[in-house]
Amino acid sequence: MVDELKRVADLVHQEPSIEKKAYYFSAAYGITNRTYRYSFSKEVLVADLLLTGVYNMLMERLNAIKAGNQNVLLEPLVFEKICDGLIELAKCIESNESIFEPLGDIAVAGFSITGIGNYLKEKGELKL
Repeated sequence: MVDELKRVADLVHQEPSIEKKAYYFSAAYGITNRTYRYSFSKEVLVADLLLTGVYNMLMERLNAIKAGNQNVLLEPLVFEKICDGLIELAKCIESNESIFEPLGDIAVAGFSITGIGNYLKEKGELKL
């Protein structure tokens, strides 16, 4: 799981296309989903639920942008923070440390592209 999460982060980071970045990111929750099916843990389940939620936020924003809604755009920093979070998540899993911090960073990055998250970012209350 650790190597796969790092691989996903590398693929997302290297890909120029926003759509492909989201596509590659979807592998992250695929990894966690397969993992807890074979070796269940609450931590991996929480990671799976959060990564799935962030992927859904990305897809909602991409679909809104494609439909012409340009109010909230997907900045490159969002994907940078997601990649950083995935790498830190892998490190925490590998060293058996708490995964809360990297999952929180990934959640904030995903939340920042929602209407409410973007509003809080514009107000200066949400920082990436």
